[in-house]
Amino acid sequence: MRTDEATAVSRLAGLVLSGGTTRISELHAGIAARAFAGVGPAARPVQVVHDTVSSLTYRTVGAALGAGASAVGMLASRQVNGRPLEDTPAARVALAILNGAHGDLLDRETPALATTMTLRQAGRAVPVEADAIRAAFLDPSGRLAVFLHGLTETEGAWCYKSERHHGRPGVTYGTLLEQDHGLTPVFLRYNTGLHVSDNGRRLADLLDALVEAWPVPVQDLVLIGHSMGGLVARSALHQAGGGTGAARPWTRLVRDSITLGTPHLGAPLERGAHALTHTLARLPETRPLATLLAARSVGIKDLRRGTLVEDDWSGRDLDARTPGQHTHVPLHDGARHFVVLGTLAADPAARTADLLGDLLVPPRSAAGDSGDDDRLAFPPDHVHRLGRLHHFDLLNHPQVYDRIRHWLETRPEGPRPSAPAGA
Repeated sequence: MRTDEATAVSRLAGLVLSGGTTRISELHAGIAARAFAGVGPAARPVQVVHDTVSSLTYRTVGAALGAGASAVGMLASRQVNGRPLEDTPAARVALAILNGAHGDLLDRETPALATTMTLRQAGRAVPVEADAIRAAFLDPSGRLAVFLHGLTETEGAWCYKSERHHGRPGVTYGTLLEQDHGLTPVFLRYNTGLHVSDNGRRLADLLDALVEAWPVPVQDLVLIGHSMGGLVARSALHQAGGGTGAARPWTRLVRDSITLGTPHLGAPLERGAHALTHTLARLPETRPLATLLAARSVGIKDLRRGTLVEDDWSGRDLDARTPGQHTHVPLHDGARHFVVLGTLAADPAARTADLLGDLLVPPRSAAGDSGDDDRLAFPPDHVHRLGRLHHFDLLNHPQVYDRIRHWLETRPEGPRPSAPAGA
């Protein structure tokens, strides 16, 4: 653990303990207020004493927990060894979950624990600089497959069930595409608790730098996103002007994008959390629980409707009961766009498949089928449905890879585009 991480752990512990004490105090106050209201004015003197004692008690508890947070910081400081937390597999997973759940809070209050968008090779961050890339990628091609993980994940998620499916660890769609088609896999890690549009902007900037620093001329970019990762890719293309006269150069290299279980139209689970928050806020006894639930990250809240642009959230109350502005972002011209979606039902065309989806994302959302003029223009043969697969199966499954490989082999210009002149 680094010194800044130890300090951040202490700071976070204080925030959590302080917030928890406040919520418990509010819950107590809500229950007490209803109890005293049922007795009438005669109970007013008792209520004053009760409120005074309980307030003092919670302040004392808060002070004690603050001391506890300091103790946590002292214990953490003893573990300082100069190595980042992410070097430990268990800590890496914990940080990914923490960033997904509260990444915006970490970014503001404890940035040492907040994940930054980085290029990764063998689990290590690689600066997007020519010398660093040459050292990390020993035999780079000019054809890149860029992988974007989903909520609470890291680039390690692409190895999901590798030994079961491939007989050995470490096999991903990236390693298979490198073997079968000569594409160099590029894995990114990012803070999934930030707004999708913030991550989209950072991705656009990173791809600008990556194309500039890559050791050989880049002639082909394939963007592959799982779940939230697909939204980040679409946001990046939109913010970089993909398909327009003002497009950044890297967008013209994107010939294919593939989204795997991406909630293009939003996720029912987040819509349910939003509705539950308002239900709990109706009564003073449950209002503190609503406050806790509302503390989920803005990245999660963006999944309610698949929000891709800053104008849809800037200066707005994300917890408002009625939906606010939502900008339709079409698929950008100049590339082919594909979808793989899973269903728990054996038959992906069955009615139960529409009801269950892949457990987290329904087929209509994954396919962008809004049923109106705002539907995403995925051609029917660009949407592939697979039965008996749940949301996380889409990260690494032979049936999914077969479809990805098929699409990349049947490009109009052939599987391998010609190198740029002078390359």
